[in-house]
Amino acid sequence: MQDFEKLGVFYLGQPYDLEKGAVGEGVVLYESANLTTHAVCIGMTGSGKTGLCVTLIEEAAIDGIPVIAIDPKGDIANLLLMFEGLTPHEFLPWISDEEARLKGVAREEYARQIAESWQTGLAKTGQGSERIKRLKDSADFAIYTPGSSAGLKVSVVRSFSCPPEEILEEADLLSERVSTATNSLLTLAGVQGDALRSREHILVASILLDAWKRGKKLTLLELIEQIQKPPMTQVGALDVESFFPAKDRFNLAMAINGLIASPAFESWMSGEPLDIDKILYSESGKPRVSIFSIAHLNDQERMFFVSLLLNEIVSWMRAQSGTQSLRAMLYMDEIFGYFPPVANPPSKRPLLTLLKQARAFGLGVLLATQNPVDLDYKGLANAGTWFVGRLQTERDKARLIDGLEGVAAEQGARFDRQELEQVLSSLGKRVFLMNNVHTQTSEIFQTRWTMSYLRGPLSRSQIKTLMEESKNIPEGDIRPAAAANGGARISASQKKARDDAEQLTAQATGRTILPTDVPQFYLPCEAKESRQVHLTYVPMILGVGSIRFVDVKTKLDQVVEKSFVVPIRDAAVAVDFSLAREVKIALDRLQTAPQEGARFGALPQAAAQAKNYAAWSKAFVEWLLAGQKYYLLRSEQLKEYSRPGETEREFRIRLSHLANERRDEQARLLRNKYSSRFSSLEDRIRNAEQTVERQMQETQSHDMQAAISVGATVLGAFLGRKVINSSTIGRATTAARGVERSMRKRGDVDRARDDLEALMKRMEALEEEFQNELARLDTKYDASTESLETSIIAAKKSNISVRILALAWVPHYGTAAGELVMASSSS
Repeated sequence: MQDFEKLGVFYLGQPYDLEKGAVGEGVVLYESANLTTHAVCIGMTGSGKTGLCVTLIEEAAIDGIPVIAIDPKGDIANLLLMFEGLTPHEFLPWISDEEARLKGVAREEYARQIAESWQTGLAKTGQGSERIKRLKDSADFAIYTPGSSAGLKVSVVRSFSCPPEEILEEADLLSERVSTATNSLLTLAGVQGDALRSREHILVASILLDAWKRGKKLTLLELIEQIQKPPMTQVGALDVESFFPAKDRFNLAMAINGLIASPAFESWMSGEPLDIDKILYSESGKPRVSIFSIAHLNDQERMFFVSLLLNEIVSWMRAQSGTQSLRAMLYMDEIFGYFPPVANPPSKRPLLTLLKQARAFGLGVLLATQNPVDLDYKGLANAGTWFVGRLQTERDKARLIDGLEGVAAEQGARFDRQELEQVLSSLGKRVFLMNNVHTQTSEIFQTRWTMSYLRGPLSRSQIKTLMEESKNIPEGDIRPAAAANGGARISASQKKARDDAEQLTAQATGRTILPTDVPQFYLPCEAKESRQVHLTYVPMILGVGSIRFVDVKTKLDQVVEKSFVVPIRDAAVAVDFSLAREVKIALDRLQTAPQEGARFGALPQAAAQAKNYAAWSKAFVEWLLAGQKYYLLRSEQLKEYSRPGETEREFRIRLSHLANERRDEQARLLRNKYSSRFSSLEDRIRNAEQTVERQMQETQSHDMQAAISVGATVLGAFLGRKVINSSTIGRATTAARGVERSMRKRGDVDRARDDLEALMKRMEALEEEFQNELARLDTKYDASTESLETSIIAAKKSNISVRILALAWVPHYGTAAGELVMASSSS
C-alpha cells in the first residue's frame, strides 16, 4: 500500500470504484491546511459518518493538532477506546451482555470476534498497533461532562466574566457576545423572547454590557441583584420603571434564582474553567483532544452550554495571530437544531462567525449531521469541503442537492446535478463523495478503519471509568520561561538570617522622628483583617530598580522593574542585599502616612543617617548587576527563543504551531519546485497517448484496406479468373504493399507505446524523487518533549537605574504566638 504517513496530510481511506463496487489502488489523502476552509459531513445512521469524523480527529491528533469535539450523542467519546494490543481482553470490558446475546454468543467469544475484526480491518488499511501507539502518544485525550461529575467537570462561571480586550474594543463583537450570553442564560432559565423586543433580554443584555464596559466581571448572584436594582436609570428613551416595572423584574430575578438555587445547577459552577487555551493544550504544551459529552443534558441545557462554548472559542480565536496552517480543529457531531435555515437559536450566531472568520486564524471547523433537511445551506456555503455519504430518503437527497447547488453558485464552482444524483444513489456503507474546492474534481472513497473502537454511545458510568484516573492527577505547576527572572538565589542560612531579622520583638508605641533628607514611605497593608492581632510597622530598606535587558541575538529589549525590601541591622553591614525579599507593589500605592493606632519597630541608628542611603543605592546597583538576569528558553531544533513573559507552556505551544507552519511552507515550496516538471511530463505523456491512439487508428485503417485488397484478389481468382494476367499481378502486388505498410504501421504503434512507457517510467521516477524529498521534510517535531535550553541574558551597569532607595515602614501583623508576619504582597 502507498505510504500515507505524509507531512501535513490526513489519511482518509482508499479510492472506490462505484461501477465495480470495489476498493481501488492507492490511498486518499487530505491536506490538513484545507480544513481551515472548514468541512461538512452528511450521512444517515449506518453510513459510516461517525467513523469518517473520528478518522479526521485521529489524523489531527497524530499531526499534533488540538481538537475540541462537541458530542451530543456520546459517540465521539469512543476516541478513548484505543487498544494497542488489539486483544479480546482489551475489548471485553466494553462489550455488554446484551450485545453478545443479540449475536447469539458469549461475551468472551464476541470480544474475540470484535478484536479479530479490528485486527483485520486495520491491516487491510495498512495500520496496526504501532500506529495506535503513535496516536495515543501524540495527544492527551479528555472527556468533559458539563453539568455532571461523570467526566471532567467544567465551570461556566467564567463565561459571564468580562471578555478580553480583543472583544471589548470591537463594538459588533461585544454586542454579539452580550447577545449570546444573555440568550443562553434566559433559554436555560426557561425565559423565551426575541432579542430585539423582549424586555427580559434587553434588560439582562444592558446589565452585562454596562458591567463589561467598566471591565467588571459579573457573577450570577450579582446579576440577580442588578435585575432588581438596575445600575442604569433609563433603557432607551424610557426610565427603567416604565420599561420594566419592579414587580415584573422580580419575576425574572426569581426565574434565574430558581435556576442557580437548584442542586442540579451546582455542578455547572465547579470544575475546570471554560478556558479554551487550557482545553486545547495540557500544562506541558501537549495538544489535547477535548470531548464535551452533552448527551445527558436536556435540550435547553445543551443549547446553553454549546452557545457558551462557541462564544469562548470565538474569543480565543480573536486573540490568535493569523496563519495559513491548521492551528486547531472544532468538531460538532450533530448540528441539527443548532444551525437551522430560518430560526436563530443562541448557537447559530457564533457558528456563523466561526465559519466566516476562523480561516484567517487557522481554526478548522468540521460539522456533521444525518439530517440534511434542517440546515442553513447559505451559511454552510463557507465550507470548502463536503463529505457526503449514504442518505435515507429521496427527500434528503433532493434537499442536499438543492443545498449543494446553492453552495456551488455562491463559490462559482461547476455543478452537475444529474451526475450528483446518480452518485448519491450509488453510495454504500463507509463510501463517501468528497467535494473539495481546493481540487479540480470530486473523489469517491471508502473510509479507512478507525484506530478507536467504535462501540456506540458511552454511558455515564463508562465515561466515569475512562476519566477516573485523570480526575485523580493533581494539577501540574506551570513553570514560566522566565521563572528565575528577578531575585538571586539565597542559601538556607541566608534565608534563616533574613527571617530572623524580620521576626522583631522590640516594639515602640510611637514612631521615630527622622531628618527631612531621609526618604521614607509606608507600604500598604494587604493582609486579611481576620489575621490581625495588632499592626506593627517594621523599618526596612525599600529598593526599586529599573533594569533594561538588551540582547541582539535573541532580539530581546525588555525593561523590568523590581522592588525589594531588606532588613536593617545594627551591624557593620547594616544592609545586606542578599537578604532582600521581592515585593509586588505599584509605586503609586506607596503611602506617606501610617495607619492610625499602629505600633512601630525600633529603628537602627544607621537608617536615620541620610548619607548612608547614597552608599546603599550604589550597593543596590551592584547587587542587581550581579544577581538579576533575564532567562529565555531556546529551541535548538527550531532555533527559536521564548518571548518576554511567555511561560514554558505557551512557548511549547507556539513552537508546535511554528513547526507546522514551517513544514507546510517548505512543502508548498517543494511542490512549486516540482510543479513545472510534472506539468511538462504530463503534457508529453498526453501527447504520447494521443500519438499511440492515432497510430492505432491508422494501423486499423491500413489493416482493413490491405484485407479488402487481398480479399478482392483472392476472390477474383476464386471466381474463375484462371488466367493470371498483368491486371491480376498488379492487384496482387498492390495488396502485398498494403500488407507491408500495415506491418510498418504496427511497428509505429509499438514504438509509440515504447515512448509512452518510457515517459510513464520517468513520471514514476519523478514522483519517487518528489516523495523522497517530501519525506525528508517530514521530521516529526514534538514540542512537549524537546529538552529546551536556557539562555541567560545579563544587564549592563549602564542599563540599571535606581528609582527608589528609601526607608520603608513595612506593615506586619502580630500573631497570637507573638510572631510578626508581613502584611504586604511579597514573592
